[in-house]
Amino acid sequence: MFDPKDGRTVMLAFDHGYFQGPTTGLERVDQTILPLAPYADCLMLTRGIQRSVIPASTTKAIALRASGGTSMISPMEEWEGEIDGKKAKFGRPGFEPLSNESTALNIEEAIRLNASVLAVQVFIGSAYERQSLKNLTDLVDAASRYGIGVMGVTAVGRAMARTPQYFRLATRIMAELGANVVKCYYTDTEFDTVTSCCPVPIVIAGGKKLPEFDALKMCANAIAQGASGVDMGRNIFQSDAPVAMMQAVRGVVHEGLSAEQGFALYNDLKTKMA
Repeated sequence: MFDPKDGRTVMLAFDHGYFQGPTTGLERVDQTILPLAPYADCLMLTRGIQRSVIPASTTKAIALRASGGTSMISPMEEWEGEIDGKKAKFGRPGFEPLSNESTALNIEEAIRLNASVLAVQVFIGSAYERQSLKNLTDLVDAASRYGIGVMGVTAVGRAMARTPQYFRLATRIMAELGANVVKCYYTDTEFDTVTSCCPVPIVIAGGKKLPEFDALKMCANAIAQGASGVDMGRNIFQSDAPVAMMQAVRGVVHEGLSAEQGFALYNDLKTKMA
């Protein structure tokens, strides 16, 4: 999944449907993703999409989604009460929050699908923290017997702050428990402390859609501060020009382009493709 020339990776994430359904841009995965695949080092996807959409002839590394079992419609419990004599509204995740995942495939299935790495969501600080960590260690035990890696994916829920302190904790725990790669969000401050405290490669998540320049700047800053690559989805397939954006991200990660140079490349390719 990492380019041997520079040890970095551009992963294309489109596994969102495993809990979000047909999110914007992924209504037709065949039309959206197949034109982008040639520019990725690794495809992050579910087994259902791999079997139904991705050609068997692909030579791209496969990061196979290996946990699941919940959806975005997990309810919030809300009620009213008082704080210091004043009325207040309270809320918490419902009885089955998003963190209540289990493993979603076995190792034989991963071998059949030629997976390079298995991706498992880990919810540090959530109601089901222990279960998600057990999912990770169970997959590490199974996958390591066959030379398949495991990527721990840092989940950020309603009650989990996106701070350097939190990501230092979450990424280190996953690495200590056997994850070969860790995925987490970029932080505007102290991200270098997140990468330096983690003994395995970190790839950053793209997160919600950003303006193209901002997404490229995030990529450049993360690489400069020790990230080994990016695992982006919405910032690519929801872009005004997805193929151009994919190539611009690749330029930043593998060719050392600055955010400004990457944005110029994006605009140039977008104009040529119009």
